[in-house]
Amino acid sequence: MTVDDYDVVVIGGGIHGAGVAQAAAAAGHSVLLLERQGIASGTSSRSSKLVHGGLRYLESAQLGLVRESLREREILLRIAPGLVERVPFYIPVYATTRRPPWMIRSGLSLYALLGGMVRGTGFESVPRARWDGLDELDTRGLRAVFRYEDAHTDDAALTQAVMRSAQALGTTLHCPADFLAAKRTGDGYRVQYLMGGNEHGCRARALVNAAGPWVNGVLDRVAPRPSSLPVDLVQGAHIILDGATRHGVYYVEAPRDGRAVFVMPWKTHTLVGTTETPYKGDPAAVRAQAEEILYLQETLQHYFPRRHETLLDSFAGVRVLLHAAGPVFHRSRETVLHPDDPGQVRLLTVYGGKLTAYRATAAKVMRLLRKSLPARAAVADTAQTRLTP
Repeated sequence: MTVDDYDVVVIGGGIHGAGVAQAAAAAGHSVLLLERQGIASGTSSRSSKLVHGGLRYLESAQLGLVRESLREREILLRIAPGLVERVPFYIPVYATTRRPPWMIRSGLSLYALLGGMVRGTGFESVPRARWDGLDELDTRGLRAVFRYEDAHTDDAALTQAVMRSAQALGTTLHCPADFLAAKRTGDGYRVQYLMGGNEHGCRARALVNAAGPWVNGVLDRVAPRPSSLPVDLVQGAHIILDGATRHGVYYVEAPRDGRAVFVMPWKTHTLVGTTETPYKGDPAAVRAQAEEILYLQETLQHYFPRRHETLLDSFAGVRVLLHAAGPVFHRSRETVLHPDDPGQVRLLTVYGGKLTAYRATAAKVMRLLRKSLPARAAVADTAQTRLTP
């Protein structure tokens, strides 16, 4: 069994694992990333494909998250032009809509303010004369339509691009490689993993657990067992239909419960999502349930009654939310970084997180690990490093 030394070992090849590997390598550290199946094989390829500030988070006063996400959206638009693109968003307001026009206008104004009033943060009221051209949107009872801009991406392609950047900066990627165990030592962790049918080992000055819905399972393999946080797993389903949505993303309220649902272009088709359903079981086995598919189809038909596209596919991912009472929809989407020892962090677990803010999360991880890592000369700035498809 060969043994190597690394400054940072990352477990998990989703967007946050790839982002941490890139940030650590850019700071000049030696990095190993272990991924069991494939880069972006889990939740990071099953999202709503949006790079956005999170307009709806304003209702729960998550202003810091919105501000951070809007800042990161602008960085990604600049460094990943072939992967992240601006797209218009439309919010139709009907007589039955739970949020009246004045409330939506106020939210969009605050959204623009938090975005720094730069290009792409403004909004407009779409004139009635243009309503009939909005992808057959139902205009009966329609009181107003607001248009603003956010961005979308191919989430798997973005994650893979970040991983390629990390490798170009010196990260070693082992995939497929199954994390087996880690044991605390005086100056870090001794890590064991399985790759190519053989067991390997390495030493890590710092260990980052970015295993998504499997994070607490990873902690079960660490000795002594670190503290963990209780979590709820939440399934988000999407459907893909054969008709194209040409004019942008529609941000609508589900008629059943008022939840936010997006109807958006996806390649040459239409993507509709998402749901929020409590999930139990193996995250690798998550599938869109029949009731979720019906919920999304009903929402699409409610706003686009003249469209009758064929259902092509469906998929679902699993979100990690800290356990709390109350509806899932109103839970915080803030990323939580949980250390083994706040005084000198040797193991850091990443709970939750937004695709849009992956780079900011990685920067926070590196700040927390600073005392545990040797001084190195930075070789790149991830806010300036170009990501290519």
